[in-house]
Amino acid sequence: MTNDDTIPGVINAATFFPINSDGSLGAGTSVVTGGIGTLGGFFAAARVMVVPNGSDACVFAADGGSFDIAGIDAATQSVTGLYRGGPTDSGAANGIGLAANARYLYASYTSSSTIATFQMLPGCALSFVGDLLSVGLNGGVVDGMAVHGNLMVITYGDGSIESFDISAGEPVSNGDLQNSTGAANDHLPNSVIITPDGHYAIFGDASTVSTTEVSDISSGSLTPTVVYPLGNAWNSSSIQLSPDGTMLFVSNNSGGKVTAAFFNAATGQLTKGCTSPALRGFYKNYAFLGSLGLQSNTGTGGTIYVPEFGSNGTSYIGLLQLSVSGSTCTLTEMADPHVSDPHPTAALLSIAVYSAAP
Repeated sequence: MTNDDTIPGVINAATFFPINSDGSLGAGTSVVTGGIGTLGGFFAAARVMVVPNGSDACVFAADGGSFDIAGIDAATQSVTGLYRGGPTDSGAANGIGLAANARYLYASYTSSSTIATFQMLPGCALSFVGDLLSVGLNGGVVDGMAVHGNLMVITYGDGSIESFDISAGEPVSNGDLQNSTGAANDHLPNSVIITPDGHYAIFGDASTVSTTEVSDISSGSLTPTVVYPLGNAWNSSSIQLSPDGTMLFVSNNSGGKVTAAFFNAATGQLTKGCTSPALRGFYKNYAFLGSLGLQSNTGTGGTIYVPEFGSNGTSYIGLLQLSVSGSTCTLTEMADPHVSDPHPTAALLSIAVYSAAP
């Protein structure tokens, strides 16, 4: 599932791609959201979110240009409504990022630097609860966002990070706003994920090299981050953890490559594994890589889906496969790796994956 994030002035769409047994993708079917996209923006803003709903799922796609979120019933591929936050909430410049737990959907508005809370209702609907103005230590606006249990962690794109208590629904700061360790060397946390056990927050940095940072959050708030250099691939603003927690995948957004690192869930340590060559068509058919999606919710995740932000009016999805042998790995593009998005003005930066009931 992609958010096509179309050019302002063109009605946005979300596209469903069926997954074949070998991990390849079938032809996409677009669902018009009724809102307006932003044609890109922050790499770390997750513009599409999948939430389990009975035997299937609800899909929420952000329309940054019209400041709303489209609810989509995955079973019927029909829009359930367009949902807006508070009167000041705006994602017009750099999009709206999404995160969710079992009861609430959270939206980070990258222009207004606000975080809106929505209660999830039956039928893939949303009800606005309230929003919070939140600004980084160095004037940055909300960028990446992750939720686990009663904890939310966000980045501001200016080097600073913060965590919030969401036990009552709306976020309340834990008072731990701080600059990351890497910020002193211009490694600025953009994306963030939380490990399945809630022990660590992992940050993907915007930088001229590939750098990640890890904070121990087992106490319920952030601790100073530890920096892990993962090579010289350009930028690391989008990251994804394998379902078994052993591999961290890094989208080297500005260099057209993907890096895989070994993650030790017991210690929080990252070790460089392998980096792919630049994916085919880089700087010819597409200009940037977006956030990564994984085929499977078991093991190392199977096929890796890589949104490719088109530079010629068409966006694509690249497909990579990981092989691991001991402490080494290889990332290889599939033989026929690129799937084009059917929308003529798609600007793919976000992808989400779900498995429908048989």
